[in-house]
Amino acid sequence: MAAPQPDPRRPLPRIDPARCTGCGWCVAVCPPHVLSLQVVAWRKRSVLEDEAGCTGCSKCEPRCPFGAIRMERPQRPDSGSGSAEGSGSSSSIS
Repeated sequence: MAAPQPDPRRPLPRIDPARCTGCGWCVAVCPPHVLSLQVVAWRKRSVLEDEAGCTGCSKCEPRCPFGAIRMERPQRPDSGSGSAEGSGSSSSIS
């Protein structure tokens, strides 16, 4: 059975690794506990562990004292509707 896919209409937290200090405030406030702290490139950072489990409540975004979290609706790479403009563009999320 395939893993559940996140609802494309629900916003998910996008964490800016350049601004994240790994303080853990977002992890503490997350009701479904889908954020965690991990060591990435010798730095502690917040990571979204389970997109499908995220409720999109946005409690993590205002709690971050460094403005490292922004809520965004996920882009659907398999969406055939819409224009061909923008396909293959440099829209990257690191």
